[in-house]
Amino acid sequence: MSNNRANRYDLRRIAHDAMLQHGLLPEFSDEVLAEVGRIDAAASRTGNEIRDLRQLRWCSIDNDDSRDLDQLSVGEVMAGGQTRLLVAIADVDSLVRKDSAIDGYARTNTTSVYTPARIFPMLPEKLSTDLTSLNEGEERLAIVVDMIVSADGKVASGDVYRAHVLNRAKLAYNSVAAWLEGEGPAPEKLEAVSGLDELLRLQDRAAQALRRERQARGALRLETIEARPVYDNDKLVDMRPDQKNRARELIEDFMVAANGVTAMYLEKKNFPTLRRVLRTPKRWDRIVQLAAELGERLPPTPSALALDAFLERRREIDPERFPDVSLSVVKLLGSGEYALERAGEEIEGHFGLAVRDYTHSTAPNRRFPDLIAQRLLKAAIAGEKPPYSDEELTALAGHCTLQEDNAEKVERQVRKSAAALLLVSRIGQRFDGIVTGASEKGTWVRVSAPSAEGKVVRGSEGLDVGDHVRVELVRTDVERGFIDFARVKERR
Repeated sequence: MSNNRANRYDLRRIAHDAMLQHGLLPEFSDEVLAEVGRIDAAASRTGNEIRDLRQLRWCSIDNDDSRDLDQLSVGEVMAGGQTRLLVAIADVDSLVRKDSAIDGYARTNTTSVYTPARIFPMLPEKLSTDLTSLNEGEERLAIVVDMIVSADGKVASGDVYRAHVLNRAKLAYNSVAAWLEGEGPAPEKLEAVSGLDELLRLQDRAAQALRRERQARGALRLETIEARPVYDNDKLVDMRPDQKNRARELIEDFMVAANGVTAMYLEKKNFPTLRRVLRTPKRWDRIVQLAAELGERLPPTPSALALDAFLERRREIDPERFPDVSLSVVKLLGSGEYALERAGEEIEGHFGLAVRDYTHSTAPNRRFPDLIAQRLLKAAIAGEKPPYSDEELTALAGHCTLQEDNAEKVERQVRKSAAALLLVSRIGQRFDGIVTGASEKGTWVRVSAPSAEGKVVRGSEGLDVGDHVRVELVRTDVERGFIDFARVKERR
């Protein structure tokens, strides 16, 4: 493929093929589209069990280009330094019925897939970006997680119920973060809603308290950099890093808290839950070795508190290379998975977040486990039986874990194809990189400018995750997303 054809359309074809290769459906069936065609309005329902919270100053904060809005939030000052936080989650189940054709498609893929070429939504966009999205100025049904957060960041109490909500302002991470950090003006939509600025600062303070409390228990302060594509008239021109900021962290903190309250609510109702689990890392010995290479000591047995303290020291000592250390730790921690927790049982929690009670429930437009959690919640609220048997949930836990892994493979493969397009003309150039994977299947290294990950095809002996290495680009294969490097041994 020549460089003058390095455009979005080539990558779209590659992404489509990658979806099929990894067992994911790239297109909606005629049956799904026909079912969607019969839905002509957002869900609406009245009743004593559904509260009217449309008067609150709800807002959403997401990426600039996000259209599938799953959550809203609002805060309220309480006595004794406490804060009441409400998180509204889109009531997707009201339009996507269990065992419908739409549900069957979502159940197959289990997640939206985000590639540099194209988004493959879990639900048709008529729903996910319109009728089941918490869009600005639109009244919507929602599941509300209602939490009281103490001054020291503990969730003192929590409840879950159904409500009508209204998004007053669709805000974006970057502009909100700049305003919160005093580096930019208040976004226009924020200024347009009277008192919203004070409420957002209240939410920010509560989020920071939640974060400090989790960090005190060993939540890991990681900072990895994901690259986002940049196009000029459908020609890919760059892959630029998309870094964390204060607004992203605010939403992350709220979602962790809301997912914890959801898990505990279902447990109190004697309902089963699909927990999100990150087990104790199997490669802790390599994490210890990596720390030792940087002049640090970690205990021989896994400790989230000790690991987080190590990470914070590295951030302070070498902030420029801290994302590399974070990336190495992320790779060595391994992947999360879904697991059934039956009422009365106790399973392993989430090592990276330092929480035991954790489920995915806050993104039902994008993830099927969240839609499962929503159906369990609605049944628990209504006093009904769980809509899934334990056997179904066990099978779904395995399937969702598998398909999430497959989706990540698709996203990674298309990112590599995009990076390969940008590197076609740079064969023979040398880069500084960090080893991101080392196994019998091969050794991989990530370079920057552009952000790209490739295989070390020569000179990989002795390399392990976290090692810094100098490499030379020897080959690219855009179709297969291959980028090949050779290790360069510098002369002394």
